[in-house]
Amino acid sequence: MTEKPYYETMYILRPDIPEEEVESHLTKYSDLLVEAGAEILDNQMRGKRRLAYPISKHKEGIYVQLSHNGDGQHVETLEKAMRLSEDVIRYLTVKQEGPLPTPRTTPNNEQTEEKEDAKEKTEKEKAEKETTEPENTDKKEEEAEGNNSAKE
Repeated sequence: MTEKPYYETMYILRPDIPEEEVESHLTKYSDLLVEAGAEILDNQMRGKRRLAYPISKHKEGIYVQLSHNGDGQHVETLEKAMRLSEDVIRYLTVKQEGPLPTPRTTPNNEQTEEKEDAKEKTEKEKAEKETTEPENTDKKEEEAEGNNSAKE
């Protein structure tokens, strides 16, 4: 049983464009493909990363991965729009065979997971302190009583 082939377009946006404009590019290219008769399988922003070499004097870029399905004619339309855009500094479309890659967690999810892990860690530390503090306070009280009895 062979899987139906699909296309994967990876494009890099300029690093200095605002977040809202990045979102508008995601929807712009997705809508363009739908109008051309393609089906959008996955659209992921991979985040800002350092480039292997400078492209148009940029050392970083915002990576976006777009997986789509169609007859192949829609690729030309998409790449022409990217070629004309000043915000896209590099793009590449590859025909893929096999299952779709598993979706990556978004940076927002990673940040919330890190915050939750840090919160759990601080809660554990608090619980450990609470269990050790009563012993310390008992010792301090005993020492204080010992000092008071020695003074008498």
